Amino acid sequence: MTVHALDLYMLQVKNLSCERANRVLFRNLSFQVNRGVALRIAGLNGAGKTTLLRILAGLYQEFEGDVKWSLENYPLYIGHRFGVKALMSARENLSWAATINGQEVKLTEIDYALCQVSLEGYADVLCGAMSEGQRGRVGLARLFLLDNPVWILDEPFNAIDSAGIQCVVERIEKHLSSDGILVFSSHLDIPLKNVQELELH
Repeated sequence: MTVHALDLYMLQVKNLSCERANRVLFRNLSFQVNRGVALRIAGLNGAGKTTLLRILAGLYQEFEGDVKWSLENYPLYIGHRFGVKALMSARENLSWAATINGQEVKLTEIDYALCQVSLEGYADVLCGAMSEGQRGRVGLARLFLLDNPVWILDEPFNAIDSAGIQCVVERIEKHLSSDGILVFSSHLDIPLKNVQELELH
């Protein structure tokens, strides 16, 4: 398996195959995502959606084939477990996320991001004391804070209500209009303007 750099904001996958526990998840997948485009990964449970997203994010290495994309900016990956620390507050989680992303942010920017996901007033609450939905929104607040050009999101709409979905969709559209890339999985029919679909069987 090989991972290469390509033009900024572009993703190209050639002949990607993956097997786990002696079961083939997918074989010889090839696709490209251009700047300003979203790719929705669809398929039944167990089809390999999460594994594919983790491969694209550089978090899973047991595959064959080529993944080519810009390595100047690593993707922002938000998995279905949200990636938040239970013993840290919402504000601390976002500050930590910015730090490991190599980005300096102000407290006002963190509070703005929390406000966008309807968590105003929760900045100092430990994430371990929050509901699953609230923790999910802390994770999604990173979309309003970090500046990664590539987003990889695993079922990002599971933890939010219809108003929250609309807010995130608007943020995604802004990201795409700025030549960003989104690769995501979702069982919901999300109304994005420029979206491709890849079905895993």
